[in-house]
Amino acid sequence: MSTPGPVTTHRTITVDGSPVHVFECGTGPAVLMLHGSGPGTTGSGAWATTARALGTSWRLVAPDQAGFGRTPIPAGSRGGLRLWSEQAAGLMDALGVDSYAVVGHSMGGAVALALAAARPHQVTEVVAVSTMGAPGAPLSAALDAVWAAPPDLHGARDMLSRLVFDQTLVTDAAVEARAAAMRAGATAYASLFPPPRARWAAGLALSAQTLAAIRAPVLLVHGAEDLLTPLGTAVQPLIEHLADVRLHVFGRCGHVPAVEHPHEFRRLLSCFLRRQGRSAGSATNGSTI
Repeated sequence: MSTPGPVTTHRTITVDGSPVHVFECGTGPAVLMLHGSGPGTTGSGAWATTARALGTSWRLVAPDQAGFGRTPIPAGSRGGLRLWSEQAAGLMDALGVDSYAVVGHSMGGAVALALAAARPHQVTEVVAVSTMGAPGAPLSAALDAVWAAPPDLHGARDMLSRLVFDQTLVTDAAVEARAAAMRAGATAYASLFPPPRARWAAGLALSAQTLAAIRAPVLLVHGAEDLLTPLGTAVQPLIEHLADVRLHVFGRCGHVPAVEHPHEFRRLLSCFLRRQGRSAGSATNGSTI
């Protein structure tokens, strides 16, 4: 007899007067999970598999960020680091969550780091996966192409082929599903990263001062063959400026470690969150481990 998995829900939460669509899974300490910036990306699309695997120990909250999936861009606004980080903070406030870890992929990593800087007493840990946000990091040709991908089968296949090192993952079914998601979100997405796109990458960079102010422990997870956020330009500036940081690199891995190395990625994430939780408990109650 199989054990039932953690309960999952989809719902809409009002944040500062605007609707935010949220995928939630599991119970326990809260972990906010932020997706990346590729067309067709959603919170559940990026994180559902990981969340279901971890939902027996944590409460995973994966929103569609503004301009993606079923979360519109608020009237009179446009996408950007400030909007996405403020909306993420407002979402957790609306959910009544006072303390939480943040896991962010690519663009979501930059948002996670910005959120940790803005909410130091609430964000307990950060896991930044294939992250953007490094000061001075240029827009890569691969990310430029992904942001420009047209919402059709050709665009979806080209985008997925750039995301992964293992090209056997670019199946017809995966391409068709991504193309459908791209078409569904095409109208809102078209306003997010118009050319010239280097300015939008620069807008996701955090200053050295902001990074140095982050006090939460940070785990950087990266693929050695990441073409969108290359290891050399995306990670080294973060290591130089973050006060409490460690790095895990997956070999033979592109931009999506959670897809290319799912079991190892989940173990890594689980061990980091558990270890930091134990450390926090030890500091609070004076016990030793």
